[in-house]
Parts: sequence; structure tokens; C-alpha cells
Amino acid sequence: MDRAQLVARSRRLNVATLGYNSLEGIIAIAAGLTAGSVALVGFGMDSGIELTASAVALWRLSADSDLVRRADVERMSHRIIGVLFLALASYVAYEAGSSLWRREEPRESLVGIALAAASVVIMPLLARAKRRLGIQLGSRALTAESTQTSLCAYLSAILLGGLVLNAWLGWWWADPLAALAMVPIIAREGVEGLRGEDTCSDACR
Repeated sequence: MDRAQLVARSRRLNVATLGYNSLEGIIAIAAGLTAGSVALVGFGMDSGIELTASAVALWRLSADSDLVRRADVERMSHRIIGVLFLALASYVAYEAGSSLWRREEPRESLVGIALAAASVVIMPLLARAKRRLGIQLGSRALTAESTQTSLCAYLSAILLGGLVLNAWLGWWWADPLAALAMVPIIAREGVEGLRGEDTCSDACR
């Protein structure tokens, strides 16, 4: 497979991610507001950041043939995404902390559980395919963006655990605790993005 074909395939995967994250974000925020779940709302907002990351990846792919512009796009994309992730981490920490302090009990959300379960399956598949193409293209920005997709899978698993515990056992505090568990993961990605660090593993380099 030549470079042009790799770029085209990577573009298709990012377009697919854009479509799925759009649907995921709308459903998560709507379900979260209905159930009073800060974890679901935070997850929906994370989907918005994933949309930005995929849009940045498409921007990066559009510059693939221009080496100078490609390098500028990669540096800028890390910083943009870093700022967005830190903003999200602050929001989730505040809302989850407030919910615990006020003992706000979210209602169960079967829609949220189904959405989180679907994301646990779908997002790792997308992340793995995008990471492989990023490595083949020799792009740190694209492999880092695939890590953002993997992060969505981790957050989905945390969200699913909190929603299930709340729905089945009535552990109201599981929802805000699940949200708080997302904060250090999200914040780490934000800091690394601002520093311009590569978030992929050594195997990606």
C-alpha cells in the first residue's frame, strides 16, 4: 500500500470517528441531563473534544504532502487539544465534586449504559486501526490522535461501571466517583498536549 492509499484510509477512519463521536456526544449529553448524571454529561463533552481531535487529524492529513506545513500542523494540534482537555478536566472535577458534596442522586440511565457498552467495543477497534496507519505514515500527531480515541474507550469503561453500579445497586455516589476517576486521565492528556509531547507508547516511535 503506497502513501497516498494510507492517507486515504486514515482519512476514512477519521471521518467514521467524527460520525460516531457526533452521535455519541448528542446521546450522552441528552441522557446525562435527563438522568442528572455528571459522568454522562462529562463523557458527552469528551466526545466533543474527540471530534476536535479527529478534525485536527484530517487537517494534518490534508498537509501530508507539505513537510513544513505538516510539522506546523502537528505542533499546533497538540496544543489545541491540550487546552480543550484541561478545560474538560476542570469542568468534570467541579461538577462531580459538587454532586458528592450535595449528595445529588442521579437516576438510572439505560440509554447511557447501552451507549457506554457500545463505545467500549467500537472505540478500541477504531483506535487500533488508526494507530497502525499513523505508525505506517510516520506521524506522531496521528498516533497521538489514535491515543485520544483509546482514551475514549477507557472513559467508556469507567462510565459503564459507574452507571451499572448506580442502576443495579443504587450506589448513587458511583456516578460522580466514576467522573472523578476520569479527571487525572483527561488532565494528563491535556498537559502532554500543551507540552507538545507524544502521547503514544515507545512502540509508536
